[in-house]
Amino acid sequence: MEARLNMFTSPLAGKFLRHINSAAKTLESTLPVTTQELVKIRASQINGCGFCLDMHTKDAEKAGETALRLNLLAAWREAKVFTDAERAALELTEQGTRIADGGGVTDEAWANAAEHYDEDQLTGLIGLIAVINMYNRMNVITRQPAGDYVPGMFG
Repeated sequence: MEARLNMFTSPLAGKFLRHINSAAKTLESTLPVTTQELVKIRASQINGCGFCLDMHTKDAEKAGETALRLNLLAAWREAKVFTDAERAALELTEQGTRIADGGGVTDEAWANAAEHYDEDQLTGLIGLIAVINMYNRMNVITRQPAGDYVPGMFG
């Protein structure tokens, strides 16, 4: 698979990505790193973004995530290996990613997430969901190939 546009050699894309990455870094919160990676992976599964799946599954493994949990992530509702807090984050991720499919995020999903996360963590979670969806769309549109990512290669 060849990318339609090389986002890594384009000066304009580089400038854009630096700004997006800087914005994402401002959202760092006390949200557990493994939860952050699960959110990125789940949104990327929904959006069919192989590039982000490659990156975030490898980053999750490096952060200590288990193969069992990564393998069950697409079926998280039926899996007993996720905490209630992670389930709340994953539900918010799914509803926030599939806005057009279900009419937005339900009050129930929001209330459930708010039971497990404080305001800063919720802000970080919302920003994370928005940013990963942006990256997924950019990578799917340009057909960025997957498989070559090495943890830490982007900084």
